[in-house]
Amino acid sequence: MKPIPSLKNLYYLVNLHQQQNFNRAAKVCFVSQSTLSSGIQNLEEQLGHQLIERDHKSFMFTAIGEEVVQRARKVLTDVDDLVELVKNQGEPMTGEIRLGCIPTIAPFLLSKVVKQCQASYPDLSLLLKEDTTERLLQALGKGELDLLILALPVDVGGYHSMKVGIDPFKMVVHKDLKSTIPMPVDYQSMPDESIFLLQSEHCITGHAISACQLEDSAKVNPFAATSLHTLVQMVNSKLGTTFLPQMAIDSGILRDTDLVVVDPPGDSPYRDIGLVWRQTTSRILTFRTIGNEIESLLTQ
Repeated sequence: MKPIPSLKNLYYLVNLHQQQNFNRAAKVCFVSQSTLSSGIQNLEEQLGHQLIERDHKSFMFTAIGEEVVQRARKVLTDVDDLVELVKNQGEPMTGEIRLGCIPTIAPFLLSKVVKQCQASYPDLSLLLKEDTTERLLQALGKGELDLLILALPVDVGGYHSMKVGIDPFKMVVHKDLKSTIPMPVDYQSMPDESIFLLQSEHCITGHAISACQLEDSAKVNPFAATSLHTLVQMVNSKLGTTFLPQMAIDSGILRDTDLVVVDPPGDSPYRDIGLVWRQTTSRILTFRTIGNEIESLLTQ
């Protein structure tokens, strides 16, 4: 029988690749630096190939080392899923779920999701992470997250997605400027650089432009905000207008401002809200049940 690489040594290798530092990787793995280094050397001996090129000051992964890291991540993720399958056999709504969510949804929905799940499934623990769509999908692929709440449409690659609701877009403007906007709204008649949006890394920008049929880029201000709260402050200073998701408005983001809501042109523009998970997961029933809970929250 061929020697089988130790899962522990694969774990060491993956963490070293992620941390790019032996000392930090050892701390993450809760072992000494020498133990981690010996484990990776043992892995190289088992596989019969050099995975890391070392000198006394630095190191780099070889081409085959990079490939082994990618495959090791999948192996470790599959093992985690196997353990969860056995642990939660017959009890899908128990254990931990590492849930990722984008910043334009998280502040307005996550607390409600956690509260409802705690009430309905007290043995289920949600561990939360907020980040951009791109980084969340990367974390899902690495097995660092189990489930994502994203705004759709977005390219989710080979992952499975489940639509759980819609979130309409609204235009907001300072009350003193509302009379200057022709009704119904005509973007072409608005001043250039009068519409503020988020930085391009936030998918809501693309969704808003597409859903609201905002085709003239000259109308968009070059300033790009990092959060919806910053957009609100810019517009409240009478600098222009922006688009906000309805869930943010319902959560009180306009409270203590002089902003009013205006219906944008088009057929009720909106973004879809969906869950995304790996197709190889053993917790599909768990994720679908959470999806049903979120769907009920979005329709309240």
